[in-house]
Amino acid sequence: MRQPFRRPTLPWWLLFAAFALTLAAYWPGLSGGFLFDDYPNIVDNHGVQPHDASFASLVGAALSSPATEFKRPLASLSFAANYLVTGLDPYWMKLTNLVIHLLNGLLVFLLTRALLQCLHARHLVGARSRAMLLVTSDEGIARERAPTDETGEGTTHRAGIVAALVAGCWMLLPINLTGVLYVVQRMESMANLFVLLGLLGYVAGRLRMLAVKSGDVEGAADSHRSGISSGTRGFLLCVASIVACTGVGVLAKETAVMLPLYAMFIEWLIFGFRAPTGGRDKRLIGLFIVLLLLPMILGVAWLLPQVFNPGYWSTRDFSLRTRLLSEARIVAGYIRWTLLPTPDALSFYHDDFSISTGLLKPWTTLAGIVFLAALTMLMIWLRKRQPLVALGIGLFLGCQLLTGTILPLELVYEHRNYFASFGLLLAVVPLLAAPRGEAFALPRHVLLGALLLCWTALTALTAYAWGNPLRLAEDLAGRAPQSPRAEYELGRTYIIYSHYDPASPFTKLAYAPLEKAAALPDASILPEQALIFMNARMHLPLKDAWWDSMITKLKARRPGVQDESSLGALTQCVRESRCDLPKQRMIQAFLAALAHPGPSARLQATYGDYAWNVLDDHALGLRMIQGAVSAKPNEPAYRITLVRMLVAQGSKADARTAFEGLQALNIGGSLDASLKQLRALPGMQ
Repeated sequence: MRQPFRRPTLPWWLLFAAFALTLAAYWPGLSGGFLFDDYPNIVDNHGVQPHDASFASLVGAALSSPATEFKRPLASLSFAANYLVTGLDPYWMKLTNLVIHLLNGLLVFLLTRALLQCLHARHLVGARSRAMLLVTSDEGIARERAPTDETGEGTTHRAGIVAALVAGCWMLLPINLTGVLYVVQRMESMANLFVLLGLLGYVAGRLRMLAVKSGDVEGAADSHRSGISSGTRGFLLCVASIVACTGVGVLAKETAVMLPLYAMFIEWLIFGFRAPTGGRDKRLIGLFIVLLLLPMILGVAWLLPQVFNPGYWSTRDFSLRTRLLSEARIVAGYIRWTLLPTPDALSFYHDDFSISTGLLKPWTTLAGIVFLAALTMLMIWLRKRQPLVALGIGLFLGCQLLTGTILPLELVYEHRNYFASFGLLLAVVPLLAAPRGEAFALPRHVLLGALLLCWTALTALTAYAWGNPLRLAEDLAGRAPQSPRAEYELGRTYIIYSHYDPASPFTKLAYAPLEKAAALPDASILPEQALIFMNARMHLPLKDAWWDSMITKLKARRPGVQDESSLGALTQCVRESRCDLPKQRMIQAFLAALAHPGPSARLQATYGDYAWNVLDDHALGLRMIQGAVSAKPNEPAYRITLVRMLVAQGSKADARTAFEGLQALNIGGSLDASLKQLRALPGMQ
């Protein structure tokens, strides 16, 4: 009787089933709204909301991200494309993220299958080398003992099944949910799309260099079949895969710069820098010197002077020392969050994390350091015994080197494990998906099934919460009751649902979480700003305690991004005549924020806006915007404001000089519309 489908297609059916399960788990979450960093990067970023698809508009969109100095143009362009097709609708943006996630799942499948086949080929070649023993017969004739043929369809079939399980588990891991439903983290998932593609290309190139073709491991034993041209083509594919995919990936997010390191781990632990002849391939050693070692040395040399400058950490509540101590606990914790997640662990904000101040403060700091050191030694010990497990550990630890070491990023984020989680599954799933003939195969299979069920259930439940802004805010506040951001978001969501109606039941609900958030340690001024904003919009009394708390916080530490956003929101509310705020209190808040050394361009521009439009103090407004331009000379928005202010004051010569400086930033015509408007101002002709 004919089989319903050929045996080699089973892995693909498993992969399609994983796709369907992933779609089902995530679908309820697509109807949710924007959240947190979505606002500065997408909702409030008019650059990614172009009026048309002209070249100038697209260049402007590509260079509009406020996230970093590198702008992440590819991700910004994708947001702009979404906007041009469906407007500012989070549903379609999340659906786009889900499609990218499924594409990544396909690449995880292909890469895992290729790695498993490489390992089998290496094992078979090694077995054949050991089997080339000369057995002397009674007549003294040497004969070759041939090993059992382990190649063929069975190996490919087995590798495909395990690869489908790895891909399915990875797509359904709860820790990867924010890479899908948190719209702005398309930056992460898109960057890793090119990372996975680059690694797949690298493995394909190495197989060509070793003359190993899929399903034809005979070539591994006989390198003469490949020829010089085939080996050269393979090497060029390796180079192109790393260079091109890293170059494109970093346009989505800087984390793609880790691709050469991941390729080096694959080379070291799977291929061993081997040439077809069995020796070391010097081309590969040179490749990683040029593409990994030298850039790493240059990058560290560029960063170190900044890292050891205390001002580099002035916007954070941790130093280099306390960051490194804390990250030991965090990275160790990521393993539990990935493999054995709980709702309270995956709480999204993580601003309630207690910073390590010493090896034993808390004691888990030292435990984390010891654990990571042991994990590193385990990777080295397993590199020949269990190379796939060693590779998984290496990829996980390597992924943390950029975001978990010397850069002054926020300490904890789940989406930083989008690629790292693949490493952990690469180490764990093939061991649990052991062939039926191996020891304890059934318990291993049961454990893998239980883990997959738990991961799917938690992802589905979390996605359901993400499908409604109020439900999500309540869920995240319940997961992390000591998180200032979670409590603030709950209060802010109640405000949105109140529609600024004093009689709404949501209005009364908003006060408790906002006042709780304001009182929690290390909270920004967001909760106080929300309380002031809400009551001002509804023409209700403003408590002095809210102002006092906000000003005290601004005096105590250098304002962060959230503090600057809060002052900007209050300024905009007053300028648009929606709020009546006491000027003296606003001035006190701004002066407290500006009292710290080296105020940011954004803060100076915000105070300039308030001084010019609310206080009617044009001299102060001009001075502030000039400070913003000096602090961030490559930001066109500040220069545009400066030109307008100078024209309004009749300083035509200065306005023309400022206009010329703005023209120098007109990359690809991205500022054509703004320049045209400025030319039309009186005195600019």
